Amino acid sequence: MDALTDLLDGPRARGAFLLRAALSPPWSLRVQDEAPLTLLSMVRGDAWLIPGGAEPRRVSPGDMAVFRGPDPYTVADSPGTEPRVVIHPGQVCTAPDGTPMSGAMDLGVRAWGNDPDGSAVMLIGTYPMRGAVTRRLLAALPPVAVVRGTEWRSPLVDVLREEVGRDEPGQETVLDRLLDLLLVGTLRAWFGRPDAAAPGWYRAHGDAVVGPALRLLHDDLAHPWTVAGLAAAVGVSRAALAQRFTRLTGEPPMAYLTGIRLAQAADLLREGDATLDAVARRVGYGTAFALSTAFKREYGVSPQEYRSAPGQVPMRRVGSARTGESSAVSGMNETTNA
Repeated sequence: MDALTDLLDGPRARGAFLLRAALSPPWSLRVQDEAPLTLLSMVRGDAWLIPGGAEPRRVSPGDMAVFRGPDPYTVADSPGTEPRVVIHPGQVCTAPDGTPMSGAMDLGVRAWGNDPDGSAVMLIGTYPMRGAVTRRLLAALPPVAVVRGTEWRSPLVDVLREEVGRDEPGQETVLDRLLDLLLVGTLRAWFGRPDAAAPGWYRAHGDAVVGPALRLLHDDLAHPWTVAGLAAAVGVSRAALAQRFTRLTGEPPMAYLTGIRLAQAADLLREGDATLDAVARRVGYGTAFALSTAFKREYGVSPQEYRSAPGQVPMRRVGSARTGESSAVSGMNETTNA
């Protein structure tokens, strides 16, 4: 398993908000739904994407865009068009003065807009989930990432366009999985661009030493990894791996492992009713106490406090990132003792 797969494997779409929007000018949507991630596919016509504090971007048929939340943004027919609709959390739609508009723009099953034959047609998929693993992905994205149709085109767009208007048993699951596949393909295309500021862990997957090491870590978080054991598995010395891993990813191996273990634990705490002991074992900590200690040191709250606060997103505490060889040894001791 690679890092991108692991990041998306936890916070997969579950009951994602999906619709086909058809609009005729003038139109402008102010989106302040606080969703962590939204995927937009331009099917017909053009639109302008206006993230807060960034230059407007024009998108045309075939282009894909990924919005990083929770900051608001605007999608409009022109950068100068004032917002006509405001989209709030829970996908509640109002006019700028607060007048409800959801019913007025309902065009059928997962269809919405001001004109069923509008000159602009978009497919929009919104991920409502705020998992810690998702947060690591979001940190690697700009406010809006645009992949042009000339750079990458997926047949999944046509499939999603056909499926989004159907109302059949199991349809929600079908749409969730299609959205996941389309998102992964879009992110791969965006990170793979020569001028993309891809995160270190993504670029490192192409390295002959660090790439296999990353896959080993993501394949088996619960394994009692040490720097020496990981180095032996990929056929290099401990010092060589530590140096190369840190240079390419920005973190020593065991600090990186600690980060993904705790992020995965945070998702598991929110996703179900597994005990803290069960979560600890699944992510490589021998006891609930060991996990709780590491979790609080990293995020500033206990696992129980995090689980009981649905709106909370775990943030690494200032100074928690480990950047030296001595820190890597500290991380190694922590994981082997867990």
